[in-house]
Amino acid sequence: MNTRQLRDLGVPDEHLTAAIQGIQAASKEGSLRGREVKQAIRNVLEKPAEFVDDPFFGGLARGIVEGEKVVPLEPISYQTWGTDIDYASHAQMRQACAVPVARGAALMPDAHVGYGLPIGGVLALENAVIPYAVGVDIACRMKLSILDTPAASLVTKFESYKSAIERGTRFGIGSEHETPQDHPVMDEDWQITRITREHKDKARRQLGTSGSGNHFVEFGVVTLPERDEQLGLDAGEYVALLSHSGSRGTGSSVCDTYSNIARARLPKAYTELGRLAWLSLDSDAGQEYWAAMNLMGDYAAANHDVIHRLVTKFLGARIVTGVENHHNFAWKEQHGGRELIVHRKGATPAGKGVLGVIPGSMATPAYVVRGKGNPLSLNSASHGAGRRKSRTQARDNYSFRAVQMDLDKKGIHILSAGSDEVPGVYKDIETVMAQQQDLVKVIARFDPRIVKMSGDGKAED
Repeated sequence: MNTRQLRDLGVPDEHLTAAIQGIQAASKEGSLRGREVKQAIRNVLEKPAEFVDDPFFGGLARGIVEGEKVVPLEPISYQTWGTDIDYASHAQMRQACAVPVARGAALMPDAHVGYGLPIGGVLALENAVIPYAVGVDIACRMKLSILDTPAASLVTKFESYKSAIERGTRFGIGSEHETPQDHPVMDEDWQITRITREHKDKARRQLGTSGSGNHFVEFGVVTLPERDEQLGLDAGEYVALLSHSGSRGTGSSVCDTYSNIARARLPKAYTELGRLAWLSLDSDAGQEYWAAMNLMGDYAAANHDVIHRLVTKFLGARIVTGVENHHNFAWKEQHGGRELIVHRKGATPAGKGVLGVIPGSMATPAYVVRGKGNPLSLNSASHGAGRRKSRTQARDNYSFRAVQMDLDKKGIHILSAGSDEVPGVYKDIETVMAQQQDLVKVIARFDPRIVKMSGDGKAED
């Protein structure tokens, strides 16, 4: 097993060496093989105290049990929403709370293991920013557009909708449009950092594309039970276009560059924090990252804008109203009477009255929500249902083609996707929403009908 596979299992970065040593010992003895090794590691992660004397993975277990002691600062506390959250995610959150400039934290009900800060983690710092607590896909976001076409047309004009998505979007690692798209974001100042300057041409070519992973573009039906003045819509059913993507390759390069700078400057006393290395906003590097991050926020918004513009153009439809929001971002906000830098790694802003979109999966609803401004969550909510199986587990257990055929019978047409994104890899969105009723109010429901994701699942056809 390699480090990526171990991370997918939930092994924190600081325990990778111990896990590899355990695998090597088990392999040498010939006691455990293949899936048995994976299950053994899962068992250790779930209940490490029970395995401290294990002949192979005792080192891993002891490292996890003693993990908090290596951080030379008393961590701040954090509040958790939801119960279906694994040990590894809590371990990552506890480590994030040990960052010396941390001042507030919360964990959302969709939480699962990430890099540095868990997905679903919210972390507030004083005058500092952590590139990996923002994430590799800076300003990954949701955008929902309500269209002027009748809901019944999703059936009667299915081919038109299908063609509009196929023609208006591009998916896959490195995907680009044949003809670069225009948008005012490309007229902004891309000279603010070396990385943004060097990647401007690439960003222009990738504008209006979605990449891979859990990014999607889909048509569906929005059900609004009562008139909403903020949306400007009466109760009823509407066709909507929903997309999920971020800042593509340029955002990833910004994250990697400034995270490496932060890690190189990390005091020796805090080397265990690894990807949680921070940059002071008083430093030149901190200011450069902040400027690049905000540019990537504008770029991600433009990315969605182009996708929605092209898809609706090919459909021949008009956008009536919509909702959009970032996650994987950091904001300067006032909490407890002071300015803090609030990182939401896979978490949705949910300030009082703020609209957002929280998706489920390709087969389950997304919800349009209005924030309640709960200070305990730092005005945050989940960004989706959250994964319950890693991508490796998904590929081992699911056939994309079988799932595609089953959903087609249910009226949900998957144009392309991968087995690592099938509904079974996600937590139950209804449970997740029920666990955050004090964070957001649901105002509308979106049910997917035509879904397009990265087509790596086609290898199974």
